[in-house]
Amino acid sequence: MAAFDSLAIMCSGKASEGVDLPAAYALHLVDLVARWGVEAGEMLEGLSLTRESLTNPASRVSLETMNTLVERATELTGEPGLAFFMGLEMRLSSHGYLGFAAMTAETIRQALELAIRFVPTRTTALAFHLHVEGETASLVVEERAPLGGSREFILIALLIGIARIGAAITKKELAGEADLMFDEPPYFARFAHLAPGRVRFGRPSNRLVFAASVLDLPLDMADPVAMQLAREQCEREMQALGRDDRTVARVRELLPLPEGFRSLEDIAQQMGVSPRTLKRRLADQDTSYSALLDEQRQERALLLLRDESLSREQIAERLGYSDAANFTRAFRRWTGKTPGSVRKP
Repeated sequence: MAAFDSLAIMCSGKASEGVDLPAAYALHLVDLVARWGVEAGEMLEGLSLTRESLTNPASRVSLETMNTLVERATELTGEPGLAFFMGLEMRLSSHGYLGFAAMTAETIRQALELAIRFVPTRTTALAFHLHVEGETASLVVEERAPLGGSREFILIALLIGIARIGAAITKKELAGEADLMFDEPPYFARFAHLAPGRVRFGRPSNRLVFAASVLDLPLDMADPVAMQLAREQCEREMQALGRDDRTVARVRELLPLPEGFRSLEDIAQQMGVSPRTLKRRLADQDTSYSALLDEQRQERALLLLRDESLSREQIAERLGYSDAANFTRAFRRWTGKTPGSVRKP
């Protein structure tokens, strides 16, 4: 399954202060509920917003405001499955220069790399990580801030939207699977046929899993010149927002090896800095080498567990653990579950 805009941190509660989204996403929701006879004024009442203000490309809305809109939309329409309708309407053009860059990329892989790099131009609430293990790939969606009441809505709309976008830009029906951390909503069965494959709930992470060969599919609208122009604009936006530090991304790129992972010292040497400097730069980004290593080990473990021919001992070895018991303890720490329970369908 291809993906563009796709969790290791469980969230709850209200949205974090300072986290926002492009107003275009709120506009799409306002326009969507009009099908149920809900007018824009009713949706936006008391929020100091108008439909016209939401059309400004530079406008943004807080995550708290988006939570209010999602709750209000569900109540006014009486449709708990609005996320599916939202996902069906998702287009790459909705995502600004990031969407344009991804749309004109040469392959799914390049499009995903652009999305992973530049998603902070859209929001800091989510981050995306691509993992490949043998013939299987996964796109993990990390919740970097509590999504609050709109969590379920955002993640389901994202799942459906990704599938629609992938099919549109490759001219192929792309199948795969999806894991979501929350429990299955009561209304899901009504819409399950719209998902491009099996969806599993209550899983250790939010992710899309698909054949690694999908990454090399060419895109229908590939245009290297247009892609470069859009990429340069995304770089300018990142700089303007103060989100252009590449340290974490570079560590993620360097960490994995065919068997095991690079040490902090090896990565620092590759980056031309001292281990102490690298630790400080990671701390400035609210993370650490050990946290990033755990993230990569967890996702590699989840992919390896899909292969029934591999024993726990073999998986432990591939992850750099001395024995299966140490792997099992680490897996419980990451997910709260045993490897065996996650391996079950």
